[in-house]
Amino acid sequence: MIVLALAPGITRAQDAGAFQNRIGPNLPSPSMPAPSMSPPSMSGPNAAPAPPEQPAAALSLGALLAGSDRPLRSGLAWRIYEDRPDGARPGIVARSEAAAPSFTLAPGSYIATVTYGFASASKRVVMAGLPISEQLKVSAGALKLSGAIGDVKIAADQLAFSVFVPIGTNSEGRLVRSDVKAGELVRLPEGTYHVVSTYGESNAIQRADLKVDNGKVTDATLNHRAATMTLKLVAAAGAEAFAGTAFSVLTPGGDTIREAIGAFPQVTLAEGDYVLIARHDGQVYTREFKVESGMDRDVEVVAKAG
Repeated sequence: MIVLALAPGITRAQDAGAFQNRIGPNLPSPSMPAPSMSPPSMSGPNAAPAPPEQPAAALSLGALLAGSDRPLRSGLAWRIYEDRPDGARPGIVARSEAAAPSFTLAPGSYIATVTYGFASASKRVVMAGLPISEQLKVSAGALKLSGAIGDVKIAADQLAFSVFVPIGTNSEGRLVRSDVKAGELVRLPEGTYHVVSTYGESNAIQRADLKVDNGKVTDATLNHRAATMTLKLVAAAGAEAFAGTAFSVLTPGGDTIREAIGAFPQVTLAEGDYVLIARHDGQVYTREFKVESGMDRDVEVVAKAG
């Protein structure tokens, strides 16, 4: 057994402090609380590393006609939009008119759209650093229009077509496309359309309701009943026409169908009865005439008194 003898004048508390100093300043004394231990810092050597940022990746796209496996090779317009969850208007990220485009996109959510004429399709894609390939199916067909008089085709540059979507009882409810040329391929979603064909620049008009099916071309010929008249003011039948004559073509009821100026202007009119008025040098001359379908001819007004 070891016995510690205290020097005179030294209390037990003093002796305890001296003993503490001898064995080291970092140990807690019996009268002091133990120091608190802080948790290890997350930035220390043992912290988990942040996940690597995902790279941009390729989005490859193609389009197919709905109901078939036939790819669309032309007439496509691609757009890539941001998918905005806040409902804000999405911005265009990329665009292309290639048949099978490829876009390099950062990670995120996008809307891929393709238009084929007036038909379109869209799909939401999520990019996460890996390449993605998508095929969009477009529900579309097409119209190809022409005109004829009997068995004779009308020249393409003399025709213009307008295509409408009927709404309710209104066959011309919504205009889809105007000034369509003969022979032009008009790509449309499947459905029924109202077509108006205008031959010339007057009243030779024909209408038809046409159906467009997916993956098919509806080839339609609208048959006109009309003819082209060459207008002349002459001193006698068969004589040379007067230049600078102003012509007006009216219905028997007095409605003006067409006006023209010249020595022998041409007007295309639907079959029927008409009144021709010719004005020259302050004089006015009139005559009635009839248009028969397919019978192009001259219509002469003889400049004579009365």
